Amino acid sequence: MKTVWVRVIPWNKSLVTASLEAGADGLVLEEGYSAEAKALGLITTVAPDGDRADVEQVRIESKADEERAAALGRVGLVIVETPDWTIIPLENIIAAGGRVMATVRNAAEALTAVQTLETGVAGVVLVTDDPSEVRRAVEAVKGSEEQVGLQVAEVIEVRPLGMGDRVCIDTTTNMTIGEGMLTGNASSALFLTHSESVENPYVAPRPFRVNAGPVHAYVRLPEGKTAYLADLRSGDEVLLVNAQGQTRRANIGRVKTERRPMALVRARADEAEVATILQNAETIRLVTPEGQPVSLVALQPGAQVLVALEEGGRHFGMRVTETISEK
Repeated sequence: MKTVWVRVIPWNKSLVTASLEAGADGLVLEEGYSAEAKALGLITTVAPDGDRADVEQVRIESKADEERAAALGRVGLVIVETPDWTIIPLENIIAAGGRVMATVRNAAEALTAVQTLETGVAGVVLVTDDPSEVRRAVEAVKGSEEQVGLQVAEVIEVRPLGMGDRVCIDTTTNMTIGEGMLTGNASSALFLTHSESVENPYVAPRPFRVNAGPVHAYVRLPEGKTAYLADLRSGDEVLLVNAQGQTRRANIGRVKTERRPMALVRARADEAEVATILQNAETIRLVTPEGQPVSLVALQPGAQVLVALEEGGRHFGMRVTETISEK
């Protein structure tokens, strides 16, 4: 996960407040201000008297400075500043195995830094007097973390299964039309399951919720990981995905498991048969290639829905390359 810190030197209360509201991960402060910052909200402070007093800072003005930064980055974390903000020193330090926080001035520079040499820096330190730039930088960095490749699957069967233990994931974030979570029977074949953000005559919309499936099913997490629905807890992070494969993170506020009637959906994608199980109800939806929600009860053989496929399998939620068959 890429990190966004904001430099608040000299002290600027409005910039600290903007950082907290935008979801920045930390504040780089002068000594003596950590307690004042923490009085405004829970956030990591990077200062001699803060949470991270171990972080070195190096200004790159020569090759020797670059080599020193790389050496420090191989054993810890280093903040690197370049006078004219060029990416060549960052590339060299990353290539040498150093963990770098790059000093940037705006959201555009932040996005470039986290994408440098594909791996990118560990994070950025934003230097700005503009509180609105903090939100733009956080959105640029966090939104660049992961893109999911989605493809079309053709439904071949929908049939009721009887009762099962169904899991609803309630997040602290509202979702929009075309957005939901990747869930399914196999970690290598997940369906884009739509959020309950659709107006309907039966119940009020719950745009923070995905009715994700039975306890045994998988759900995609950030950084390419998966988890069983049964293992999720309040405070965990899940990955929200839209029909374009764009992602964002959300924290779970509540996980609700109830006994409900279930239905099986089987589909075919790239000659592979994939399946998911969902609650048998008209308010449960998958997503079409056009990005529109489609109700489970409206699915017929030949209908098209979005899925995410990958090779290999999972071991404790981590992707592994081995022969695994999930049916």
